[in-house]
Amino acid sequence: MPMPAAEIERLIKQALPDAIVELTALANDDDHWAATVISERFRDLSRVKQHQLVNAAFGGRLGTELHALSLTTRAP
Repeated sequence: MPMPAAEIERLIKQALPDAIVELTALANDDDHWAATVISERFRDLSRVKQHQLVNAAFGGRLGTELHALSLTTRAP
């Protein structure tokens, strides 16, 4: 089952309430997305740790309901 943009944004903001989330569909299937996530929580964290914080927001749904998510993360 695909995951619409509104659900992706909701899950990210639930985990990172201050996040600014910009989503781009990579295909018209609600299954392949690119996301830019900006959050103060990312300050002084490695890019890997930033991505882990975002990926954790999806629990077991990443790779199943949401097939592909390309991430760009940064602090404001």
